[in-house]
Amino acid sequence: MTNTLSLILAAILIGWISYDVLTNDSANLIFLGKELFDLIEWMAVWR
Repeated sequence: MTNTLSLILAAILIGWISYDVLTNDSANLIFLGKELFDLIEWMAVWR
């Protein structure tokens, strides 16, 4: 991954997080965090 591409992806990610925090009170971040936690738990069963 080049530096330019990583900076573009970082800017997109920061922009999306900022938009979510300002407009939805972090509802999407909380949902994704809960789903990620469930996925990690589900994968731990298969270990």
